[in-house]
Amino acid sequence: MKINLKNIFCVVASAAALTACIGDLDSLPLSKDTVTADGAYTQSEAAYVQGLAKIYMQLISNNTQDLQVADGGASEMLRAFWSTQEVTADACKCAWGDAWVQDLNNNTWTATALNDAVYAVYVRTLQGVSYANEYLRQTDPALLAEKGASSELINKVESFRAEARFLRAYFYWMALDAFGDVPFTTEATELGGALPKQLSRAELFNFCVRELEELAAEGSPMPEARSNYPRTDKGSCLGLLARMYLNAEVYTTVKDAAGAVVTAGTKMFDKAKLTCERIYKLGYSLAPTHAEIFRGDNGENPDARKEMLFVASYNAEKSQSYGGTSYLSFAAIEAEIPNTIGINNGWGGIRVPFDYVNRYFGVEPESSNYNTGEYKMTDKRGQYFYIKGRTESMEDNIDDFKYGWSYFKFNNIPHDKTAEEFKETAATKAYSDIDYPIIRLGEIHLIYAEACMHEGGSAAAQLAELSERAGVNPPATVDQAYLEAERARELMWEGHRRTDLVRYGLFSGNIYTWTYKGGSFQGQGIAPYMDIFPIPPTEMKTNPELHQNPGYNN
Repeated sequence: MKINLKNIFCVVASAAALTACIGDLDSLPLSKDTVTADGAYTQSEAAYVQGLAKIYMQLISNNTQDLQVADGGASEMLRAFWSTQEVTADACKCAWGDAWVQDLNNNTWTATALNDAVYAVYVRTLQGVSYANEYLRQTDPALLAEKGASSELINKVESFRAEARFLRAYFYWMALDAFGDVPFTTEATELGGALPKQLSRAELFNFCVRELEELAAEGSPMPEARSNYPRTDKGSCLGLLARMYLNAEVYTTVKDAAGAVVTAGTKMFDKAKLTCERIYKLGYSLAPTHAEIFRGDNGENPDARKEMLFVASYNAEKSQSYGGTSYLSFAAIEAEIPNTIGINNGWGGIRVPFDYVNRYFGVEPESSNYNTGEYKMTDKRGQYFYIKGRTESMEDNIDDFKYGWSYFKFNNIPHDKTAEEFKETAATKAYSDIDYPIIRLGEIHLIYAEACMHEGGSAAAQLAELSERAGVNPPATVDQAYLEAERARELMWEGHRRTDLVRYGLFSGNIYTWTYKGGSFQGQGIAPYMDIFPIPPTEMKTNPELHQNPGYNN
């Protein structure tokens, strides 16, 4: 049975007063009516689970009272991060005319204009850190003992604390990936003290790695792998570790405003390789089909679940959100054809440029019929595209959903039902039931292949598994070009693309251009400093301890 954290969510104290900024990450609520963490926790285990749910809910929260944005759904953490990862790159453009959307489409964001998605990533991640910090303060074993908690309860809460530490590391990973240097606090930070200073990206990377290694170690209180779905476990820790080790050189390199390397980063492909090998001992396996990973019953389908290392759980009746997989399904479809993917409406927003479809899936215009919607692709991962009634080119039409290819990867219909069989139920679905796969084994296989490419060894078996599932031949040669393309196919629209292109040296500059890169339909280079985003202007005004990222002050 899927455990929906929305069911156990309650208002418990957080370290952050809900304000429009994160200038002070740790300040107690000032209102006498506010329930503080010190008073929220009791001798009941349920109270501690509810407190933990507050941290999990940060992934999918639509709350806007603490954000200066007009659209709560757009500010959800996972949706905002996804937008900064995908809409800024080559696999997705959005038809909506909001200024912040167009800045992501065209790579024209600045340090002076508040971009809603960039701002939401900054605020949501650091709020999540503050929630985790306060939970760890209030659940300290010594404090629980003082309150008369039993040893049994203390031991159970220690497992919850491990989950909170993982979530804090995940929030910090998102922040360091997007912004580089960010404000840093832990449960040891003095409440009401000085405004937090930024920790360097490399230092924060090292902090997260230490936390994750400790949580993944034998004997740690973190739940064992594959034992805690949809909450986190040791498999989640190792999955995030493998991802961080893969990108270690990027995260530990220091550059100036012109993009020149000031301090060379440290490659950690050896550690990425060893971490993947640890994961392979934990019993995960690929789902039989790629499609079922993204269907409405993926949280209940054991074949899909066995591929998942870390997910965000969604339920159309209980964890209702206009972000996450609701966004990835509703925004990808038109109102006239929602039953195609098991939902009751369509927003007509996100779609795929033709150049991406052709480059990675090999479809040619002459093999496609835009009137009937027919097209030819060998790769089964191309089954999600939809072109009926469309025009392939987005030239001068980035704001028209009919231009470009639709992509129905996130499908709310259960894996064992047809659209017709699910039609009546689909008419009631105003939100998605699809759990969002944040880390899955398919990604781990590709991390392992990239690590082996650098360190030696073979990932032939893992790549053959992915190829067989996709219905294509395994690669004859494994090099960066192949891995970049295979990640583009296997992990498309899963929130990896910007990070991948940065790692391969393709996001900024002119080596690789794509539709509307730099504001031009043909694509043009962007400055190297745009590999990371600016600290939002609201935060720069609030906290004088912050420094803006190089290049954005020019």
